[in-house]
Amino acid sequence: MNINQLETLLTISKTLSFRKAGEALNLTQPAVSAQIKSLEDEFKTILVDRNHPVTLTDRGQVFLAHAQRILSIVEELKQKLSDLDQNPQGHIVLGTTTSIAMQILPRVLSYFQNQYPLIKTTIHTMPSSQVLTSVENGFVDIGIGYLAERSAQVETSVLYYDTFELVVAPGHPLAARNRVTVGMLRDVPMILLSPDTLGRRFVDRIFREHHIEPNPVMVLSSSEEVKRMVELNLGAAIVSKLSIATELRRGSLKMIAVEELEVSHPVGVITKSGRYVSHAMKQFLNDLKGMPEDQFTGSE
Repeated sequence: MNINQLETLLTISKTLSFRKAGEALNLTQPAVSAQIKSLEDEFKTILVDRNHPVTLTDRGQVFLAHAQRILSIVEELKQKLSDLDQNPQGHIVLGTTTSIAMQILPRVLSYFQNQYPLIKTTIHTMPSSQVLTSVENGFVDIGIGYLAERSAQVETSVLYYDTFELVVAPGHPLAARNRVTVGMLRDVPMILLSPDTLGRRFVDRIFREHHIEPNPVMVLSSSEEVKRMVELNLGAAIVSKLSIATELRRGSLKMIAVEELEVSHPVGVITKSGRYVSHAMKQFLNDLKGMPEDQFTGSE
């Protein structure tokens, strides 16, 4: 058995065709057939049903699961060996919220890519509540989000602190005020974040503690969507202070202080405990943790 045979079986499981598998692997169809036949002979079983479309047999499915694990180990070995190179290289998958991806990561990644052009990054945006889970299950290498939950499966490090603030359009009835109380929001039309975000859970808790039932006119999945609706004066909203720097600067939103919302929320890095940290990940984490807080919270 060799690695090429396992890769061939994996490709057949995806393409459901010996011919297409050969095209994907730059092999002739007879070469693909020979590799599969060699595997079947070695393990004395039929792995592939050669009818059309081609499918894996039950034993082939069991074999495939183990083949994928073997190939994953080989990839990890290649990564560890490449880490011995003097030039850091590799691939990092980041998971974070839409606001952080738009407000924070461009500054971080522009510097990082200039220093380490061989390290590639992929960014997956998701609700804040899903960032930790995505790190736990290995969907992303590094999570950047609110550190509101604890888990023995991850390690965290605080980067900066954020707050949630009340914002309205300049033409909103509350725009003339500099400070209000939560009680004054009782009948105000509100544009809320979806329930799977930390911001929404925080707002719900504050309203509940003060025995207030919010008046939602719209529920949206991200702060970016919420801000656009508030700018159209369709309602007030409570969103991350970090996410509104640009709108405050250009005057399309007005921030109003609310004493009951003055709670700091740590935002930081989340990595899986015990996971091998590639040189690329290590370099990125070192650079990220070494940045001063004002690099994250500054308005520019």
